[in-house]
Amino acid sequence: MARPIWFVNLLKRIYPARRSFARLTKLPVFGNLVDHLLFRGDEMFVIPKDQTIQINAPLNPPESIILPSQLVEHYINQASYHWIMDFCICREGEGCQDYPRELGCLFLGKPVLQINSKLGRLVTKEEALEHVKRCREAGLVHSVGRNRLDSVWLGATPSEELMTICSCCPCCCLWGLVTDLTPKIGRKITRLPGVEVTVAEDCSGCGLCANGVCFAEAIQVKNGRAEISLECRGCGRCVEICPEGAITLTIEGKEKLQETIQRLDDLVDLE
Repeated sequence: MARPIWFVNLLKRIYPARRSFARLTKLPVFGNLVDHLLFRGDEMFVIPKDQTIQINAPLNPPESIILPSQLVEHYINQASYHWIMDFCICREGEGCQDYPRELGCLFLGKPVLQINSKLGRLVTKEEALEHVKRCREAGLVHSVGRNRLDSVWLGATPSEELMTICSCCPCCCLWGLVTDLTPKIGRKITRLPGVEVTVAEDCSGCGLCANGVCFAEAIQVKNGRAEISLECRGCGRCVEICPEGAITLTIEGKEKLQETIQRLDDLVDLE
């Protein structure tokens, strides 16, 4: 059942208080309830920016190289229904000044037909592809998968047939709560299989990468050198900001992306 506009406006108003709510999930009973109602069975994969990666695969033939963004394009081409939100509820709620608020999530699957028509619009595959391209050009990072929370706040069911393609900024995204949420929920936003982020010996420890760049707070400077913890989700923002090129993001290539496609196919039925 489509959610009324007043309900969505209420979510925007309370969004700045999200961290206080997220910390409550560390209370076992409350956390288990929130997980069951809003995140049950979910998984979202963070898609690193194409320009930040090195692909550990043979350079010939070129058809063997699959860029992470092609994972998003694969599902856009597969889906029969595409819905673009007219705004990002996270950036709207936070009043973001650094990234475009009008570039909202893309939702795929038949449940999008239930979304309130005042929140966005049905689009063609071509329009959906152009939208995600614009998001990447604006510096946003995609995450793709199943997020029951979106099904709930949009009133688009069943959640098992709704695919979310978020385009996130580092300052306002809901998944920036991973350090506040109980790990059981926080782990539902995960690194793309095959992605590895490493720091070279020539890192000067300038600290730029540890200053509000990593939404998972996975980078710290210790003993004059950046260290990346297992909490890293592999978005690649640290690679972009490093002035010395001392941080490298690699992906194993075609086989791991095919593995991700299989996992996403098991999560969301777009047919």
